Amino acid sequence: MTSFTCAMTGKNKIGIIVDEDFATKNVPPYPYPTFLSYETPLRIKSILSYLEKNEIFKNERIVKLKPSTVEEDIIHLAHTKYHINSIKALSSRGNGLLGEEVYVTEDTFELAKKAIGGAINAITSVINHEVNQSIALIRPPGHHALRETASGLCIFNNIANSIIFLREKLQYTKRIAIIDIDAHFGDGLVQYFYDDPSVLYFSIHEYDFVEGEIGFIDELGTGEGLGKSINFPIPLNSNDNDFLESLELLELILTEYKPDLILIAAGFDMYFADPIGNCLLTTISYYKFTEKLLKIAEDICEGKLAFILEGGYSLIGLPVCVHSVIKALLKEKYEPPPFEYLDFSSNSKKSEISKIKSSLKKLLATYWSSIV
Repeated sequence: MTSFTCAMTGKNKIGIIVDEDFATKNVPPYPYPTFLSYETPLRIKSILSYLEKNEIFKNERIVKLKPSTVEEDIIHLAHTKYHINSIKALSSRGNGLLGEEVYVTEDTFELAKKAIGGAINAITSVINHEVNQSIALIRPPGHHALRETASGLCIFNNIANSIIFLREKLQYTKRIAIIDIDAHFGDGLVQYFYDDPSVLYFSIHEYDFVEGEIGFIDELGTGEGLGKSINFPIPLNSNDNDFLESLELLELILTEYKPDLILIAAGFDMYFADPIGNCLLTTISYYKFTEKLLKIAEDICEGKLAFILEGGYSLIGLPVCVHSVIKALLKEKYEPPPFEYLDFSSNSKKSEISKIKSSLKKLLATYWSSIV
């Protein structure tokens, strides 16, 4: 079905990358509460079980898509040969540890190749009009991975690899926007395109304003990419309203930039129950974010959105977050689960968010005519 037909009928098709390997393989060899143990196949298993329970896959507008397993030459587009060989070697030995944040099992190399393939398939299915929007339920995540090394639970950089694949293998030269909503700044992903004006990177992430870290508002890109790397850091313990305050600026930027494709680095670890996030979001944030982003995308790029799963480690929260995104893409009413009937209004960071937004606008006004 073409995008034109879908638009005419009002029945957009949503593709979901599904593969049992993501729900069964690359099991962490560490018990809770070790940090490494949170990146587990139970993340995907819990999502799929919840979606099945809610009969999402019975919806005629939902299309199951299979991931490809890419070859090493595709990984090499985004990563050094040494990094690729290191993961392959450790997997062949059956186990390994890279720094303090990445584990390797006998399944890791093959699953990480399939994660890249899943991201590529999710994106190409959208630009080829096979579906209108897509969601890649893949792991390991990718946005911390650097060209030369794994980092932060991430093996290979799924989104960066996909974009470079589009550029070099498919000769796709149109503008791309990446919206990163993972709790943790995508320090790996941003480096790939920091000087590239054809890729916009907009990150909304929690930030430690006491200790300080990378991902601050003045990291704007370099060279021709100056002004195309945008960070909207939010304080720890921010709630739904605090998070949603960023959408006004995001809409201005996207409307002026007019990308042909919008990719979402879909981390859900700002969820209030996430074990390694520090914010107080509920599924209302993810539903309203997706609802708003879909409207923007329909106005500027024929609704072409692809969500690529990054973080999110609450086995109770992650499934409902993904479900809320799907409901928004379906343009269906969404009711949050009863356990979210909590009041986090006393934790509001409204004044801090207002100062951050004002300061960021001043910095960006030099590069964006829509920001005053």
